[in-house]
Amino acid sequence: MRPTPLRRRWLGQLRHCGVLIPATLTGYLWLKGRHPGLPGLSCPLRALTGIPCPTCFLTRATAAALNGELGEALHWHAFGPAAAALLLAWSFQALRSGRLLPKNLREIHLGFTAVLLVLYWAARIGLTYGLGRAAFPT
Repeated sequence: MRPTPLRRRWLGQLRHCGVLIPATLTGYLWLKGRHPGLPGLSCPLRALTGIPCPTCFLTRATAAALNGELGEALHWHAFGPAAAALLLAWSFQALRSGRLLPKNLREIHLGFTAVLLVLYWAARIGLTYGLGRAAFPT
């Protein structure tokens, strides 16, 4: 099935708007850091099991870091400041290059990040449920 001219035009506009996704997300998280009552997504794993996932509290940590509150960001999640810095860099890169994804982004980068998140999560789980020390914010 060939796309109609209207559909082709809409897809072309969507491709051009895709570079705004990182900047929009960054702006929303900055605003959420200023106004925590703004809607957001809650963790489905934590809602179902009560056990936080590897990225639980990362949104709050990133929002705090974007607002310059590094101590609070680290309180929520150790990856918060790094996520904020990467989100800002991604936003600038996408706007400057006109590409949503950086050319030099490889699967190994995403895999390494996932491994670090899981190791951090495992340490927090071990501290909380194994040793009885509160490693997750309440």
